[in-house]
Amino acid sequence: MKIRANNIDIEIEDTHPGDASGRPVVLLIMGLGMQLVAWPPALVQALMDAGYRVVRLDNRDIGLSQKFDHLGQPNLVWASLKYKLGLPVKSLYSLHDMAADALAVLDVLQIDKAHVVGVSMGGMIAQRVALAAPARVLSLTSIMSSSGARGLPQAEPHVMRVLLSRPAGKDLSSIMDHYVKLFKAIGSPGFPVDDAELRLRILAASERSFHPAGVTRQMMAIVADGRRAAELAALRLPALVVHGKADPLVPFACGEDTARRIPGARLIGIEGMGHDLPAGVVERVLQPLIPHLNAAGTAR
Repeated sequence: MKIRANNIDIEIEDTHPGDASGRPVVLLIMGLGMQLVAWPPALVQALMDAGYRVVRLDNRDIGLSQKFDHLGQPNLVWASLKYKLGLPVKSLYSLHDMAADALAVLDVLQIDKAHVVGVSMGGMIAQRVALAAPARVLSLTSIMSSSGARGLPQAEPHVMRVLLSRPAGKDLSSIMDHYVKLFKAIGSPGFPVDDAELRLRILAASERSFHPAGVTRQMMAIVADGRRAAELAALRLPALVVHGKADPLVPFACGEDTARRIPGARLIGIEGMGHDLPAGVVERVLQPLIPHLNAAGTAR
Protein backbone atom coordinates (compact mmCIF):
# COMPACT_ATOMS: atom_id res chain seq x y z
CA MET A 1 0.00 0.00 0.00
CA LYS A 2 1.07 3.57 -0.54
CA ILE A 3 1.53 6.01 2.34
CA ARG A 4 2.59 9.62 2.63
CA ALA A 5 5.81 9.82 4.64
CA ASN A 6 8.50 12.50 4.78
CA ASN A 7 6.33 14.49 2.34
CA ILE A 8 6.64 11.88 -0.42
CA ASP A 9 4.66 8.83 -1.52
CA ILE A 10 6.23 5.57 -0.38
CA GLU A 11 5.05 2.07 -1.22
CA ILE A 12 5.18 -0.37 1.69
CA GLU A 13 4.23 -3.91 2.59
CA ASP A 14 3.27 -4.61 6.21
CA THR A 15 2.67 -8.21 7.29
CA HIS A 16 0.55 -7.16 10.29
CA PRO A 17 -0.99 -3.74 9.52
CA GLY A 18 -2.36 -1.99 12.57
CA ASP A 19 -1.09 -4.78 14.82
CA ALA A 20 -1.77 -3.93 18.47
CA SER A 21 -0.38 -7.15 19.96
CA GLY A 22 3.03 -5.72 20.68
CA ARG A 23 4.68 -7.95 18.08
CA PRO A 24 8.22 -6.56 17.54
CA VAL A 25 8.84 -4.95 14.16
CA VAL A 26 11.58 -5.70 11.65
CA LEU A 27 12.07 -2.97 9.04
CA LEU A 28 13.67 -4.34 5.86
CA ILE A 29 15.51 -1.89 3.57
CA MET A 30 16.54 -3.04 0.08
CA GLY A 31 19.62 -2.12 -1.93
CA LEU A 32 20.49 -0.09 -5.00
CA GLY A 33 17.72 -0.15 -7.58
CA MET A 34 15.99 -3.07 -5.88
CA GLN A 35 12.32 -3.15 -4.96
CA LEU A 36 10.69 -4.46 -1.80
CA VAL A 37 9.66 -7.58 -3.72
CA ALA A 38 13.37 -8.49 -3.94
CA TRP A 39 13.26 -9.65 -0.32
CA PRO A 40 13.04 -13.46 -0.55
CA PRO A 41 9.61 -14.68 0.61
CA ALA A 42 11.33 -17.40 2.66
CA LEU A 43 13.19 -14.76 4.68
CA VAL A 44 10.05 -12.72 5.30
CA GLN A 45 8.09 -15.84 6.27
CA ALA A 46 10.81 -17.01 8.65
CA LEU A 47 10.73 -13.66 10.44
CA MET A 48 6.94 -13.86 10.71
CA ASP A 49 7.15 -17.43 12.02
CA ALA A 50 9.62 -16.18 14.65
CA GLY A 51 6.98 -13.74 15.90
CA TYR A 52 7.92 -10.55 14.07
CA ARG A 53 5.88 -7.97 12.19
CA VAL A 54 7.78 -7.29 8.95
CA VAL A 55 7.64 -3.93 7.19
CA ARG A 56 9.24 -3.46 3.77
CA LEU A 57 9.42 -0.34 1.62
CA ASP A 58 10.34 0.71 -1.88
CA ASN A 59 13.07 3.29 -1.41
CA ARG A 60 12.45 6.67 -3.02
CA ASP A 61 12.96 6.78 -6.79
CA ILE A 62 12.40 3.05 -7.28
CA GLY A 63 9.56 0.56 -7.44
CA LEU A 64 6.15 2.09 -6.75
CA SER A 65 7.47 4.89 -4.55
CA GLN A 66 7.74 8.49 -5.71
CA LYS A 67 10.17 9.23 -8.54
CA PHE A 68 12.53 12.19 -8.65
CA ASP A 69 12.96 12.69 -12.40
CA HIS A 70 12.38 16.42 -11.94
CA LEU A 71 15.80 16.63 -10.29
CA GLY A 72 17.55 15.60 -13.49
CA GLN A 73 20.40 13.14 -13.99
CA PRO A 74 23.76 13.34 -12.19
CA ASN A 75 27.09 13.03 -13.97
CA LEU A 76 28.51 9.82 -12.53
CA VAL A 77 31.79 10.09 -14.43
CA TRP A 78 32.49 13.54 -13.01
CA ALA A 79 31.37 12.43 -9.54
CA SER A 80 33.67 9.38 -9.67
CA LEU A 81 36.62 11.58 -10.64
CA LYS A 82 35.93 13.99 -7.78
CA TYR A 83 35.63 11.06 -5.36
CA LYS A 84 38.99 9.63 -6.47
CA LEU A 85 40.58 13.05 -5.98
CA GLY A 86 39.16 13.27 -2.45
CA LEU A 87 36.83 16.13 -3.34
CA PRO A 88 33.29 16.39 -1.93
CA VAL A 89 30.52 15.00 -4.12
CA LYS A 90 27.03 16.50 -4.15
CA SER A 91 24.00 14.32 -4.75
CA LEU A 92 20.46 15.24 -5.74
CA TYR A 93 19.25 13.66 -2.50
CA SER A 94 21.20 11.87 0.21
CA LEU A 95 21.28 8.67 2.23
CA HIS A 96 20.24 10.93 5.13
CA ASP A 97 17.05 11.68 3.17
CA MET A 98 16.46 8.01 2.51
CA ALA A 99 16.96 7.21 6.19
CA ALA A 100 14.45 9.95 7.01
CA ASP A 101 12.02 8.23 4.63
CA ALA A 102 12.40 4.98 6.56
CA LEU A 103 11.88 6.66 9.92
CA ALA A 104 8.84 8.50 8.55
CA VAL A 105 7.36 5.16 7.49
CA LEU A 106 7.62 4.02 11.10
CA ASP A 107 5.98 7.29 12.20
CA VAL A 108 3.02 6.85 9.88
CA LEU A 109 2.56 3.25 11.02
CA GLN A 110 2.82 4.44 14.66
CA ILE A 111 5.81 2.19 15.32
CA ASP A 112 8.04 3.59 18.04
CA LYS A 113 10.96 1.17 17.70
CA ALA A 114 12.09 -1.44 15.21
CA HIS A 115 14.87 -3.82 14.33
CA VAL A 116 16.44 -2.36 11.17
CA VAL A 117 17.85 -4.73 8.56
CA GLY A 118 19.38 -3.54 5.30
CA VAL A 119 21.22 -5.13 2.39
CA SER A 120 23.85 -3.40 0.25
CA MET A 121 22.76 0.25 -0.12
CA GLY A 122 19.97 -0.68 2.29
CA GLY A 123 22.63 -1.53 4.87
CA MET A 124 24.05 1.96 4.41
CA ILE A 125 20.60 3.47 4.89
CA ALA A 126 20.09 1.26 7.96
CA GLN A 127 23.36 2.59 9.39
CA ARG A 128 22.09 6.13 8.75
CA VAL A 129 18.78 5.30 10.49
CA ALA A 130 20.69 4.07 13.55
CA LEU A 131 22.87 7.18 13.59
CA ALA A 132 19.90 9.53 13.17
CA ALA A 133 17.60 7.91 15.73
CA PRO A 134 19.42 5.34 17.88
CA ALA A 135 16.68 5.31 20.50
CA ARG A 136 14.26 3.98 17.87
CA VAL A 137 16.49 1.14 16.70
CA LEU A 138 16.21 -2.10 18.67
CA SER A 139 19.03 -3.59 16.63
CA LEU A 140 20.97 -2.98 13.43
CA THR A 141 21.78 -5.63 10.83
CA SER A 142 23.99 -4.65 7.90
CA ILE A 143 24.16 -7.29 5.15
CA MET A 144 26.61 -7.24 2.19
CA SER A 145 27.14 -3.53 2.82
CA SER A 146 29.90 -1.06 3.67
CA SER A 147 30.81 1.85 5.91
CA GLY A 148 31.75 3.85 2.84
CA ALA A 149 35.25 4.46 4.17
CA ARG A 150 37.87 5.54 1.67
CA GLY A 151 40.54 3.02 0.80
CA LEU A 152 38.35 -0.07 0.99
CA PRO A 153 38.62 -2.64 -1.80
CA GLN A 154 36.40 -1.89 -4.76
CA ALA A 155 34.24 -4.12 -6.95
CA GLU A 156 35.98 -6.40 -9.41
CA PRO A 157 36.51 -4.57 -12.75
CA HIS A 158 34.31 -6.90 -14.81
CA VAL A 159 31.47 -6.43 -12.32
CA MET A 160 31.72 -2.64 -12.55
CA ARG A 161 31.65 -2.83 -16.33
CA VAL A 162 28.41 -4.79 -16.22
CA LEU A 163 26.93 -2.57 -13.49
CA LEU A 164 27.60 0.62 -15.44
CA SER A 165 26.53 -0.78 -18.81
CA ARG A 166 23.06 -0.49 -20.32
CA PRO A 167 20.74 -2.98 -21.99
CA ALA A 168 21.37 -3.42 -25.73
CA GLY A 169 17.83 -2.20 -26.44
CA LYS A 170 14.67 -0.95 -24.77
CA ASP A 171 12.65 -4.10 -25.45
CA LEU A 172 11.89 -6.50 -22.61
CA SER A 173 14.16 -9.23 -23.98
CA SER A 174 17.19 -6.90 -24.01
CA ILE A 175 16.41 -5.68 -20.51
CA MET A 176 16.13 -9.23 -19.20
CA ASP A 177 19.37 -10.29 -20.91
CA HIS A 178 21.16 -7.34 -19.31
CA TYR A 179 19.95 -8.06 -15.79
CA VAL A 180 20.58 -11.79 -16.07
CA LYS A 181 24.18 -10.90 -16.97
CA LEU A 182 24.40 -8.48 -14.02
CA PHE A 183 22.91 -10.82 -11.43
CA LYS A 184 25.13 -13.68 -12.56
CA ALA A 185 28.18 -11.40 -12.32
CA ILE A 186 27.43 -10.44 -8.71
CA GLY A 187 25.78 -13.69 -7.64
CA SER A 188 26.91 -16.28 -5.12
CA PRO A 189 29.32 -18.81 -6.68
CA GLY A 190 28.51 -21.28 -3.93
CA PHE A 191 24.75 -20.94 -4.43
CA PRO A 192 24.13 -20.50 -8.19
CA VAL A 193 20.68 -19.62 -9.50
CA ASP A 194 19.73 -20.92 -12.94
CA ASP A 195 18.88 -18.54 -15.76
CA ALA A 196 15.22 -19.55 -15.90
CA GLU A 197 14.63 -18.62 -12.26
CA LEU A 198 16.53 -15.36 -12.69
CA ARG A 199 14.42 -14.45 -15.72
CA LEU A 200 11.20 -15.07 -13.80
CA ARG A 201 12.35 -12.76 -10.98
CA ILE A 202 13.51 -10.07 -13.40
CA LEU A 203 10.29 -10.25 -15.39
CA ALA A 204 8.15 -9.90 -12.25
CA ALA A 205 10.20 -6.92 -11.04
CA SER A 206 10.21 -5.24 -14.47
CA GLU A 207 6.45 -5.61 -14.86
CA ARG A 208 5.98 -4.05 -11.43
CA SER A 209 8.31 -1.12 -12.17
CA PHE A 210 11.31 -0.33 -14.35
CA HIS A 211 13.03 2.98 -13.60
CA PRO A 212 16.79 2.98 -14.30
CA ALA A 213 17.01 6.77 -13.90
CA GLY A 214 16.31 6.35 -10.20
CA VAL A 215 19.21 3.90 -9.87
CA THR A 216 21.65 6.57 -11.07
CA ARG A 217 20.43 9.08 -8.50
CA GLN A 218 20.58 6.45 -5.74
CA MET A 219 24.14 5.57 -6.81
CA MET A 220 25.12 9.23 -6.51
CA ALA A 221 23.69 9.33 -2.98
CA ILE A 222 25.99 6.43 -2.06
CA VAL A 223 29.09 8.14 -3.50
CA ALA A 224 28.26 11.43 -1.73
CA ASP A 225 27.90 9.88 1.74
CA GLY A 226 31.53 10.27 2.76
CA ARG A 227 31.33 10.82 6.52
CA ARG A 228 29.35 7.82 7.70
CA ALA A 229 32.37 5.62 8.45
CA ALA A 230 33.75 7.99 11.08
CA GLU A 231 30.34 8.38 12.71
CA LEU A 232 29.69 4.66 13.28
CA ALA A 233 31.88 4.61 16.40
CA ALA A 234 29.14 6.59 18.18
CA LEU A 235 26.64 3.72 17.92
CA ARG A 236 25.74 1.87 21.10
CA LEU A 237 23.26 -0.80 20.07
CA PRO A 238 23.20 -4.50 19.17
CA ALA A 239 24.70 -4.79 15.69
CA LEU A 240 25.17 -7.72 13.34
CA VAL A 241 27.20 -7.56 10.13
CA VAL A 242 26.68 -10.37 7.60
CA HIS A 243 28.81 -10.54 4.48
CA GLY A 244 29.64 -12.97 1.73
CA LYS A 245 33.25 -14.07 1.54
CA ALA A 246 32.89 -14.32 -2.26
CA ASP A 247 31.19 -10.94 -2.82
CA PRO A 248 32.57 -9.50 -6.09
CA LEU A 249 30.69 -6.18 -5.82
CA VAL A 250 31.24 -5.19 -2.17
CA PRO A 251 34.25 -7.27 -1.06
CA PHE A 252 34.28 -9.04 2.29
CA ALA A 253 36.82 -6.54 3.64
CA CYS A 254 34.01 -3.96 3.57
CA GLY A 255 31.99 -6.08 6.00
CA GLU A 256 35.03 -6.54 8.20
CA ASP A 257 35.57 -2.79 8.24
CA THR A 258 31.93 -2.08 9.13
CA ALA A 259 32.03 -4.53 12.03
CA ARG A 260 35.27 -2.99 13.33
CA ARG A 261 33.77 0.49 13.29
CA ILE A 262 30.57 -0.34 15.21
CA PRO A 263 31.37 -1.03 18.87
CA GLY A 264 30.45 -4.58 19.83
CA ALA A 265 29.26 -5.57 16.38
CA ARG A 266 29.31 -9.25 15.50
CA LEU A 267 30.63 -10.25 12.07
CA ILE A 268 29.37 -13.32 10.24
CA GLY A 269 31.16 -14.30 7.02
CA ILE A 270 29.40 -16.74 4.71
CA GLU A 271 31.49 -18.95 2.44
CA GLY A 272 30.35 -18.99 -1.19
CA MET A 273 28.03 -15.99 -0.75
CA GLY A 274 28.26 -13.22 -3.30
CA HIS A 275 26.03 -10.17 -3.58
CA ASP A 276 22.59 -11.75 -3.64
CA LEU A 277 20.14 -13.74 -1.52
CA PRO A 278 19.52 -17.17 -3.09
CA ALA A 279 17.83 -19.87 -1.02
CA GLY A 280 21.00 -21.35 0.46
CA VAL A 281 22.26 -17.93 1.49
CA VAL A 282 18.92 -17.03 3.08
CA GLU A 283 19.17 -20.11 5.29
CA ARG A 284 22.64 -19.09 6.42
CA VAL A 285 21.64 -15.47 7.01
CA LEU A 286 18.67 -16.49 9.13
CA GLN A 287 20.82 -18.69 11.40
CA PRO A 288 22.49 -15.68 13.10
CA LEU A 289 19.81 -13.11 12.29
CA ILE A 290 16.86 -14.45 14.27
CA PRO A 291 18.89 -15.11 17.47
CA HIS A 292 20.36 -11.63 17.06
CA LEU A 293 16.89 -10.08 16.87
CA ASN A 294 15.62 -12.13 19.80
CA ALA A 295 18.57 -11.27 22.03
CA ALA A 296 18.53 -7.61 21.06
CA GLY A 297 14.82 -7.29 21.74
CA THR A 298 15.32 -8.69 25.24
CA ALA A 299 18.36 -6.51 25.94
CA ARG A 300 16.79 -3.27 24.73
